[in-house]
Amino acid sequence: MSKTSELRAKDVAALEKEVSDLLKAHFGLRMQKATQQLTNHTQLGNTRRGIARAKTIIAEKKRAAK
Repeated sequence: MSKTSELRAKDVAALEKEVSDLLKAHFGLRMQKATQQLTNHTQLGNTRRGIARAKTIIAEKKRAAK
């Protein structure tokens, strides 16, 4: 999980890779939840917020580049 300041320092390609990694992690956590293997349910919300945070910064950077 990256801080917002760390995400803002990355370029768009690195941010898109970060989103991809977070989506894979979120999928894994959802599967663990479905099979009742997940013990720390806050991880689900944290990855979801991380995805949203990275996507927001990507949108900001693309808007600024126009």
